[in-house]
Amino acid sequence: MRNRRHRSRAVVAVATAALLGTTALTACDAQGGDASAPGGSAAQRKPSPKPTPTWDTSPRSLAAVGDSITRGFDACSVLSDCPEVSWATGTDSEVRSLATRLLGKRRAASHSWNHAKTGARMSDLNGQIEQAATERPELMTVMVGANDACRSTAASMTPVAEFRADFEEAMRTLRRSLPRTQVYVASVPDLKRLWSQGRTNPLGKQVWKLGICSSMLAEPDDLDAAASERRDSVRDRVVAYNEVLEDVCGKDKHCRYDGGAVFDYRFDGDQLSHWDWFHPSKNGQSRLAELAYRQVTAAKPAR
Repeated sequence: MRNRRHRSRAVVAVATAALLGTTALTACDAQGGDASAPGGSAAQRKPSPKPTPTWDTSPRSLAAVGDSITRGFDACSVLSDCPEVSWATGTDSEVRSLATRLLGKRRAASHSWNHAKTGARMSDLNGQIEQAATERPELMTVMVGANDACRSTAASMTPVAEFRADFEEAMRTLRRSLPRTQVYVASVPDLKRLWSQGRTNPLGKQVWKLGICSSMLAEPDDLDAAASERRDSVRDRVVAYNEVLEDVCGKDKHCRYDGGAVFDYRFDGDQLSHWDWFHPSKNGQSRLAELAYRQVTAAKPAR
């Protein structure tokens, strides 16, 4: 009997200990102890994939749209396009265009296209983008707006609201065809600074009389109040255009504005055409290519 009672007490003790151990284990699990959770241990879980970067710093094809600057106007001869020195798609080894820097010389020859046209305004951008979209480029460069300010008179400059509407329409056209193509938008140059640099050159002023940017360049030596007010109004309009470019581009996750880099660049005599002392020279085109390459390949957009 004593042995039976002893054995019974032993069985109860073992059962009690087992029950307490199970309870303790359950409590430990509930409090986040070392036991595995239903989905497996942290070490066994696969890490969350890193999000794909919004901006690719090494696109493999490029199309350019815009105006005379992108066509290399007056960089090689008077009143003529010279696309081989274009900052965007040119082949000249001294310029080292954006396409050459990004793609290399051989690939740039077959995977970059220039749809810019001398004299183009923002209202022409939509048509250019429609043409450029057929190439399905991974990157599109936009430099346009100078001709909207460069009119026969300051009063005939493109209204800011119209400029905005035309740019928004062009971006919608692009996104309907190419929702993921990246866009680099260059600011409009500071036209007043170009006037101040070129007005000291007699040859440049003679070319200006042919009708180049009359709203800013007419009567270049006139410094009276009316002339100064006219030039200031043109500069103010350019500033407003650049604000539109920044705002519209900023609403598109695949678009980068240059942060005003072109507007802020202090072009001097070496960077201006020696034919008209207003458009970029070959040296100036190279500086534009350098600014663009810096923006396109940066980890983060300019602020």
